[in-house]
Amino acid sequence: MKAAAFDYIRPESLSEAAGLLASHEDARVIAGGQTLVPMMAMRLARPSLLVDIAHIEGLSGIADFGAYIGFGAMTRQAQAEKSTLVATRLPLLAAALPWVGHTPTRNRGTIGGSVANADPAAEIPLVLVTLEGSICWMSADGQGEIVAADLFSGPMSTEMPAAAILTEVRFPVWEGPPIGVGFHEASARRSDFAYVSAAAQVQVDQAGRCIRCTIGIGGALAFPKRLAGASKALTGSQLTAQDIAAGLSEDIAALEIMTDGHASSAYRRRVAGALAARALANARDHARGALR
Repeated sequence: MKAAAFDYIRPESLSEAAGLLASHEDARVIAGGQTLVPMMAMRLARPSLLVDIAHIEGLSGIADFGAYIGFGAMTRQAQAEKSTLVATRLPLLAAALPWVGHTPTRNRGTIGGSVANADPAAEIPLVLVTLEGSICWMSADGQGEIVAADLFSGPMSTEMPAAAILTEVRFPVWEGPPIGVGFHEASARRSDFAYVSAAAQVQVDQAGRCIRCTIGIGGALAFPKRLAGASKALTGSQLTAQDIAAGLSEDIAALEIMTDGHASSAYRRRVAGALAARALANARDHARGALR
């Protein structure tokens, strides 16, 4: 199929872009276009106007603010993937980025675009939720910040105000004792849309005991979800296989799993539990390895 007819404007500033969105009810922002353009080609999205923010100054770059790493919305995924700062300060994001599409799509795709489009299978939103990050937005009426737990409301849907532009994505940094991460997903082929994905990050003391833990599930749900109960239950444990199984069981059972033509809810729930356990075990081993 081909996209329905649309107009295209490349504004020179963020304020101009915000004004265009405010004055056109069916306008959409286009960044890298790796999610929106295929949706338009299948006529799942029919914007009357595309507002291209790719060349607006100040919307790209990675900066270390101490407590968090900030990504301008237009920062290419490939830039983040190759970043030494990301590798050292955000190891969970570094582990997830190679799973995002293919190399050509990561060269065009943006950090902000992945979050704003809110694809349930997308890896970057899962990491954002798992690490309890946030996004900043701007519109013609003002600006604000939304924490990741409150951002996603459904498939391809967020709680950003109407006609708002996502300007920055913020991933918290864990300081202190050794950190370990794990990331896994299941799909028909590598780099295809994930049926289920799991991300985990843990911090251990000198005895190898977990002193901080977070775990998130994506792909299987309408939007990614941090398993707060499991994260709390596993803190203070040795993260043995028995600890992990017991800590995950209640949250995995409570997930509102999707069923579609690709996979049943029963399959996705079973795989979610297995991948979450595997991600946690990897994170544990990774963190303990740093003690040596």
